[in-house]
Order: sequence, then C-alpha cells, then structure tokens
Amino acid sequence: MLKKGVTLRGIEVFEALAQTGSVARTAQATGLSQPAVSQQMRNLEAAIGAELIDHSRRPMRLTPAGQLFLRRAGAALSELRQAQSEVTVMDLAHLEELSLGIIDDFDDDLTPRLATILADSMTGCRFRMITAGSNELAHGIATQDLHMAISARPTEALAGVVEYPLARDPLIIVAPAGPADNASALLAGISPLPFLHYAADQLIARQIAGHLATADIKLSSRFEIGSHLALMAMVARGIGWTITTPLGFMRAARFHDGMQAMPLPLPDAARHISLFAGADWSGPVPRDIATTMRNLMQDHMIAPAISALPWLADSFHLMETSDND
Repeated sequence: MLKKGVTLRGIEVFEALAQTGSVARTAQATGLSQPAVSQQMRNLEAAIGAELIDHSRRPMRLTPAGQLFLRRAGAALSELRQAQSEVTVMDLAHLEELSLGIIDDFDDDLTPRLATILADSMTGCRFRMITAGSNELAHGIATQDLHMAISARPTEALAGVVEYPLARDPLIIVAPAGPADNASALLAGISPLPFLHYAADQLIARQIAGHLATADIKLSSRFEIGSHLALMAMVARGIGWTITTPLGFMRAARFHDGMQAMPLPLPDAARHISLFAGADWSGPVPRDIATTMRNLMQDHMIAPAISALPWLADSFHLMETSDND
C-alpha cells in the first residue's frame, strides 16, 4: 500500500516539474494553479520523507532522491497511461471496417503502438492503416477513401469533416552541432550556412513559408529536400540548417549528436496535429482513438522532447479538445 500522501496526481505533478523545472510551466501543463502545484509537491515530499526537487535552483533540478523516484514513478505512470489507452478503445469491437491514415512523422514509434492497440480491440473488423504526408491524408479524407486521418491541420478547412485536436507542434530551428550563428543571423541570411527547404509540395513547407512571409523573412531556395530524414542528415553533416518541428526533431534521433535545436523567434509559428473524421464517423469511435493518441503523444513524444529541450515546455503541448486555433 502507498504511504498516505502519495497520490497519482502528486506523482504527475512531480513528473511535469521534473520536465519543466518551473512551477509556472508545470501549472500550465497540468491545469493546476501555481499554489496547487507547490502544495502537491510539499505533500509528496512529506509522504516520501525526502526532498525530490532542489527548489533553490532555477530552473529547478532533481535531487539524487528525486532522480531515483522519477525513474520508478515515471515507468509506473507510463504503464498506467498505456493501460488507460488500451481500455479506452475496447468498445471498438463492434466495428466492421475502419480505414485510418497517420502522418509519417509517427512511423518510428507511435504508429506501431497505436496499430497494436487498435488491432487488439477490433475483433472481426476489416482494418486498413496507411502512413503518408498530410496532403495525401487530407485528400484521402476528402474523397472518403479514409474514414479517419491523424495529420497536420491543412491550410484550408476540410468540408464535412470533424476535427479532434491533438497537439501543438511549434516550428523550431535545427542547425549543425557546435558553434553556430544565432537564430537572428540565420533568419537574416547572413550566416555562411544555407537554408535547407522541405520540398515545396509538402504541407509543412507551405506552412513554414507562410510564417516566414508574414514576418517578411526571405531565405534562398538552393536546397529543396523531400525526405525528412535526408534533410536531418544534411543538417547533421554540417551542410546547412533548417526549420522543422519537435516531432520532426525527435523522429531524427539517430542524428542528434550532429545537431542542435533552438527556438524560432516567431511566437505563433506552429502546426497543429489533429484527428480528422468523416461526418459519418462522428461520436465515440474517433473521440476514443483521439484520446488514445493524445496519451501516446504525451508519453512518447512530448515528455521526452521537453526533457531534452526544456525551452519547449510552453509551446509543445497537447491541445484541449475545444482548441481550434
């Protein structure tokens, strides 16, 4: 039995504080007030009988006891969230057919996890899953070739489609590791490193171009790369720098030793990841799949990214289901 005062909410607050290093950011991430965050931590530390956070440092850092507790508690929370995801979609057993498209950003980790959860829940269902870019997925929803799609929100709204917001994925700068020009120099075009563009027909390329144009920033187009991993490899090799998102950066883990990420100083520059469902599929099924995906994204994408890049805490996060901007 857990000691009195050790609560699931307290452990979640501790995990968030360990990632953000800030009571204010933890309050934003958990939906609690700052005094409530502090109270949760006092209760947890009193119950454990040890200081878990060094409150004298900014950003706050874990004590050795906190590091040990986080390893165990974090693993337990991950298992609980995974169990919640699996139970959430158990009512999909009645489906006869489901065709789902998923953005290729999730190929390495989230797509296999979601596929196994759904397959376990849909006995007797004809299940088709594809991975593709956002433009192709939007076309599949528009032509009703797909029942649902998890992708970046397109520039133009999809008619007759219900949107379930998942996450805000901000645009960031990724440059070669080592001494580098700051973001201002890169955006001003005065760095010797060229800008590496995504292929112009990709949705992310158009979204990046739109934000740069709004800020009156013009960058040369010597390089235009259609493969995300090829783009990341070129950055890691020192060929140039690029603008991507935390999802894109985390997907390129094999190249992290050769890259560094920094904020893009355009506060509203982000793409939004959502689940889109045809009007005939409104109701509990897309909502439950969206809930499962939100849990997976938080555990396997957002939390690790914020742990590696703490400055993402304010901008890379799940969206409330009512968020549509």
